[in-house]
Amino acid sequence: MAIAAERKAELIKEYATKDGDTGSAEVQIAVLTEHIKNLTEHLKVHKKDFATRRGLLMMVGRRSKFLKYLRRTDPERYTSIVQRLGLRAK
Repeated sequence: MAIAAERKAELIKEYATKDGDTGSAEVQIAVLTEHIKNLTEHLKVHKKDFATRRGLLMMVGRRSKFLKYLRRTDPERYTSIVQRLGLRAK
């Protein structure tokens, strides 16, 4: 269920705005999206894993807050990350 270290490093490298960037909104949104995809696949098999479902909903909420922040502060970065990740814009 956790993201492999190599995959997380790839995501950080791909979405970082500069070298050593691990905390920008884009990086955090990308890592959360990957984690959400993994948990969604897990829940398709384990339908009664309610603790994981709660964690998934919390991650979706956190990603939503990051997206709202980007949309409010920098709409260009927001549209860019939504298109790159294939997320649906609200």
